[in-house]
Amino acid sequence: MWRQHTHGQIDLGDQHLEYKWLHPTVEGRPTLVLLHEGLGCVAIWKGFPEKLAEATGCGVFVYSRRGYGKSSPVDLPRPLTYMHHEALDVLPRLLENLDLGSVILIGHSDGASISLVHAGGTPAKTVKGVVALAPHVMNEEICVASIRQAKIAYETGDLRARLAPLHHDNVDCAFWGWNGAWLDPDFMHWNLEEYLPGIKVPVMVIQGRDDEYGSHVQYDSIKAKCGGPTEVVLLDRCRHSPHKDQPDATLSAITRFVAAIAPHPNPSPRGGGA
Repeated sequence: MWRQHTHGQIDLGDQHLEYKWLHPTVEGRPTLVLLHEGLGCVAIWKGFPEKLAEATGCGVFVYSRRGYGKSSPVDLPRPLTYMHHEALDVLPRLLENLDLGSVILIGHSDGASISLVHAGGTPAKTVKGVVALAPHVMNEEICVASIRQAKIAYETGDLRARLAPLHHDNVDCAFWGWNGAWLDPDFMHWNLEEYLPGIKVPVMVIQGRDDEYGSHVQYDSIKAKCGGPTEVVLLDRCRHSPHKDQPDATLSAITRFVAAIAPHPNPSPRGGGA
């Protein structure tokens, strides 16, 4: 049983996905499912999942998507609909396989976009809320410009060396799958706004005021078009990774969001942990 292990691999038949599991410390809480950024994996979250588990009492499930971390590789180039595929095909199968009960999706960047599409494009009755850290629902020139800089850093700087310990044999797969899709000229037309009206659960967007990958048009669109209640939290002195640049403020906002969806059933958490 996968829940007996802190780390392991989930077999979905067509792919194996690396995961990390932190047991709940309070009964009856939803599980927090973390979806990483476009260059992320389980390891890139560092100690943030543990902080979430401690602050909320929830179980926390973190995984690396195919082509990242220690998960199965993926063929390149990735299709420009790769986030749609993750949201509408892979994530539903994963959540069914895991049988976690009620979940709150917490996604960063690409992971946030996948979370929003899943919540708005599937009959996901187990999803009770979405926290979107620096999400994208459309492409912008500010994003493409930063991704061009990442390409230069990967080819001529130390970015590949910094990513290699996270992705191992998947390092080139992870980078070029992400970079190649976002820099494809046709990706300028990429847009996920059609899924926003279908989101009926609460959404919290957390974005840095200095985000180098996206502007206010992202959260403005989410706020205006989501079918459920939506809150936007803007953080000062914060770029594209709120959980890294402003970890305390991000943790506080998520904890408040979780408490509003699932009030604490017992003020005194039982013992336990990961």
